[in-house]
Amino acid sequence: MYEDLILEGVMGGVTALIEYLAAHVLTCLIPAFFIAGAMNALLHKEAITKYLGEKTPLYIAYPVAVVSGLLLAVCSCTILPLFAGIMKKGAGIGPAIAFLYTAPATNILAVALTWSVIGADFAIARIALSVTFAILIGLIISTLFKDTTSAEPAPVACACAPSSEPDTPIGQKHVVLFIGTLVAILIVGTWSIFLVNKFAGIPLRFLILPFLILLVIIEAWKWFTHDQRRSWLEETWFFMRMIIPLLLLGIFVAGVLTALLPEGILTTWLGSNTLLANFIAVLFGTFMYFPTLVEIPMAKMFLDLGMAKGPLLAYVLADPVISLPSILVVRKFMGTRQTIAYVLLIVFFCTIAGFIYGSFVE
Repeated sequence: MYEDLILEGVMGGVTALIEYLAAHVLTCLIPAFFIAGAMNALLHKEAITKYLGEKTPLYIAYPVAVVSGLLLAVCSCTILPLFAGIMKKGAGIGPAIAFLYTAPATNILAVALTWSVIGADFAIARIALSVTFAILIGLIISTLFKDTTSAEPAPVACACAPSSEPDTPIGQKHVVLFIGTLVAILIVGTWSIFLVNKFAGIPLRFLILPFLILLVIIEAWKWFTHDQRRSWLEETWFFMRMIIPLLLLGIFVAGVLTALLPEGILTTWLGSNTLLANFIAVLFGTFMYFPTLVEIPMAKMFLDLGMAKGPLLAYVLADPVISLPSILVVRKFMGTRQTIAYVLLIVFFCTIAGFIYGSFVE
């Protein structure tokens, strides 16, 4: 019996790894690493801290962080390299957390799909609450840890020798355009619209991506020196070797736990709008990893099986934002105390939001 459970758990973990590697590494995670590497190696520190730094007025820093997150359709793991990049460049912890929270929670694709699959009121509640929580959690953590978050995170600063500013001045206009091209690769690689729509029978993704990759190579060769290109690649490799092992470990563990959950347990515990039901839904969303947008068909399945709408919203609010893999990595950049506070605040806000929402709609 125990051997069967162990085998089932291991197979669940292996399956989760295979599915993630097949579906997300090439088109999602690798472009995100290259973007983070470019941000850290090529972008002047002032270009980040001007809008996201600790001394930037809150009415500028937080809207910039939220809008930046809204433009990226990425999951809680793919956003990690980008979060690491802006943290290394001196962004304030509050705006950085708002960016970390917003991108997987409220990107345009997630909201549109939620609207069409579950309903308009559910989608509006999701985006409004997610943006609110992103700002509130950022403000709370930046206030609670004001004395400990002003410095650059130690694990990153120590390990990143190539992070020094390039000797040769770089035109920041070229850097922004270069990063914009990398972001375009991420968008084309992740948005299903570029796979569904075709030209001459060929998905647009496979027509556009080669052009964008060639454009990145031309831009890097034309605009940057050999040392600057090398610095970019070294920074990209740094993020990869630091984040990927923790990421894969977390995905494997999440896959094991998912495989071992008893059938019917979710509908048994989450069929009514109680604080306990919302809390359980948030915990499930917090520790189980599902790639971006997968939480929506999962939520529709839970709804069809009898899950109450309050716990359903609580789950949807938590699931894209945080997962076991992302918790392991975020701790590297924020420290243990800040990460615990981040997780507890997400659990608290999502639980209360689901309970209040469920009280009105049921």
